[in-house]
Amino acid sequence: MKPKILKLSTVVLLLLFIGASCQKDDFFELRIGDENAVIQQEVDGIEFKFCLLNEQGEPATVFNEGENFTFQFSIKNNTNKSLPFYDYGFYELNDFLAVKSDKETFGRPFNLIGYNPTKELRWLHAEENNSYNFLVPWYDEREEWQLYWGNFESTKQPLLNKGRYYTQFAYAFSFGMPNKEPELVTDLIKFKINFEIK
Repeated sequence: MKPKILKLSTVVLLLLFIGASCQKDDFFELRIGDENAVIQQEVDGIEFKFCLLNEQGEPATVFNEGENFTFQFSIKNNTNKSLPFYDYGFYELNDFLAVKSDKETFGRPFNLIGYNPTKELRWLHAEENNSYNFLVPWYDEREEWQLYWGNFESTKQPLLNKGRYYTQFAYAFSFGMPNKEPELVTDLIKFKINFEIK
């Protein structure tokens, strides 16, 4: 009787392990004070970089009260072929570059007001130093601007008070021509940066 139970429990444990390893969501997180204050990970040949920059342009997770900071999110193609990139749906996510604390949501530094209707080809080329790079300060003096086929307006966020905050979002990125089967789709990728205003 005991060998049957042992075999059965071994099989159940093996199936649970296989099921857990098949879950493909990627979760990348920075903690306050991490020595390397940059999330930089490659998924399916695409390199994602997400960080906060201090006023000197350096990645950081700790800022002084009264100091502005800038979000940097970039996508680089490390595959051996150029990929069409028309999927800017992450602009529309309420969580994309939103700041929160455990008790409150402070919003985003911008509102998406539309897309540029241009029909030009949009490629993420497989060349060194060719990347999509989205930079936006928390407090942004610009009224409106255009960046990578998106039109934005500033929400004129006030500088944050002392405290602990985070920014996080999740997205499955798609590379391909519009209305056609994508050439590459990542699994859901989750990014989170914890930071502090001192």
